[in-house]
Amino acid sequence: MLLPSTEAGRGRPVVLLHARPTDRTMWNTHLPLLAEAGVRAIAVDLPGHGDAPVPNHPEVAPWSDLLETLDHLGADTFVLAGNSLGALVALQTAVTAPEQVEGLVLVGYRPHDQPASPRLNAAWKAERTALAAGDLDAAVKAGIEAWTSAGATEDVRAHAADMLRRQLTEQLAHGEPPQAPDPLGTGPAVLRTLQGMPALVGVGEHDMPDFHEGGEALARDLDAGGITVIPGAGHLAPMEQPAAFCTLLMDFVRRLPQQSSVAHSEDPTRAFAQDSAR
Repeated sequence: MLLPSTEAGRGRPVVLLHARPTDRTMWNTHLPLLAEAGVRAIAVDLPGHGDAPVPNHPEVAPWSDLLETLDHLGADTFVLAGNSLGALVALQTAVTAPEQVEGLVLVGYRPHDQPASPRLNAAWKAERTALAAGDLDAAVKAGIEAWTSAGATEDVRAHAADMLRRQLTEQLAHGEPPQAPDPLGTGPAVLRTLQGMPALVGVGEHDMPDFHEGGEALARDLDAGGITVIPGAGHLAPMEQPAAFCTLLMDFVRRLPQQSSVAHSEDPTRAFAQDSAR
């Protein structure tokens, strides 16, 4: 399945993968900043989010869809930058096609087999209880309280709420299709095959302890050094602190080896080009 995408700029492809409560529009502020910095920034909707519904699919494999989409866009090699769900999909893609991934920037990651903290369990329960009662407003409110920090701006909260409402509405209408077998398998063994691939692991300062713990373990498994804390941010750290995240991302990209050839967008004058193929 080709994933809907929005992009800006020319140069080394940098693929932006959104968190579970959001869609590709979480990167709207980042796209022009990254284009100005000299990369081709590509934001995609993952299956079941934004403009990528999956009502007729028996199972979904976001990593395969992402690789198909990037091939369609002419991006042969790329940097993957993901938040939460996006970090997971970035890792799944990297172990599937390591020769195509030049580097990983992963923010807000937690492995599924890591025991949940009381705070995370309470957030999940609040959303599930509201959905079971048919109270979409309460479910959205619970999600926003869980995934943004107390210091998040009203604009960030409103945008996150709109994206989450859309995702939950799709989920209620069609359910969640089963995932294809996870290429990460179980345990850290597969992740350790990525050691040697440039990687940066980050977490929002005010995110739940689960994601601090998960990020620290991931950094060890990838041999990526220490975890980078993004000040003044919660789980949706790139959304809450876009300038800080873009600086972090571009510092990482500039330390990568130069490409011998760079995949370019078809039209060098375009600022935002949307591929609506599905």
